[in-house]
Amino acid sequence: MTDEAFLDRLGGRLAGLPGVETVTLGGSRAQGTHGPDSDWDVAVYYRGAFDPEDLRALGLPGEVSELGAWGGGVFNGGAWLTVEDRKVDVHYRDLDVVERELERAERGEFHVEPLMFHLAGIPSYLVVAELALNRVLHGSLPRPDGYPRALREAAPPYWQGVAHLTLSYARAAHAPRGRLTETAGAVATAATQTAHAVLAARGEWITNEKTLLSRAGLRPLDSVLAGARADAQSLTSAVDEATRLFSEATGAR
Repeated sequence: MTDEAFLDRLGGRLAGLPGVETVTLGGSRAQGTHGPDSDWDVAVYYRGAFDPEDLRALGLPGEVSELGAWGGGVFNGGAWLTVEDRKVDVHYRDLDVVERELERAERGEFHVEPLMFHLAGIPSYLVVAELALNRVLHGSLPRPDGYPRALREAAPPYWQGVAHLTLSYARAAHAPRGRLTETAGAVATAATQTAHAVLAARGEWITNEKTLLSRAGLRPLDSVLAGARADAQSLTSAVDEATRLFSEATGAR
C-alpha cells in the first residue's frame, strides 16, 4: 500500500469516530523532513465530547490514553498504535481549546504547560503551530494568518526571562557545590527556553523540542556540557559559557 493510500484509509477511519470533525497529518511527515523509519503523527480534532473507547473499538494494536492522561491542557492525550505495520501516534485536539489558543496567540497571549519528554514544557501556541504546519486529511481547520506580530513581541522576552532565572539559580545554588547533574539539567532547560525565544523572535513555528536547539544555533552547547566536571570551577565556567552562547543567540546586550 502506498503512503497516500495508507493516509487516506487511516484518515477516513479516524474521521468516522464520534465527535471528530477533522483529521490531520503532523510531525516530520507533514513538513517533509521525515526518514523511512519516522512515525506517522496524526491528530483528531473533536468538538464537545470525545470518548477514547471509540478509538479502542477500532481494534488497532497499541495503547490508547484517556482524555487528560498526558497532563491535560492543550495536549490532552492520545494513542500509540500500529496500523498496517506502521507506527502511528494519535493526538487528541479539542477544537474549542485550539480556537481559543489561536485567538490568544493573535493577541500575544500564551501559557506554558508541562508535557512528558519536554525539558522546558510547551507553550500553548504549539497547537497554533500545528494549525499552520499540519496537513488536513479530512475536514477543515482555521489557519493563522502568518506568525502573529503580537506573539513575536511577547514570547521572546518571556522565554529569555525564565532562561535567565534558570541559569542564575544553577550558578548560585548548584555550580558552587559541584553538582554536575543539577547544573547540566538547568543548563539544558535554559537552552530550550532560549531556543523558544530565538524561534519566536524569527516568527518560526515549532511543534516540539526535537530540533529546537539546532534550529536556534545552540548545538555548540554540547561541547560545553561534555567538558564539564563535578567541581565548582568547571561548572561555574560552563554556566558562564552557556550564558554567553544564549546572549549571542538572542542578540542580548
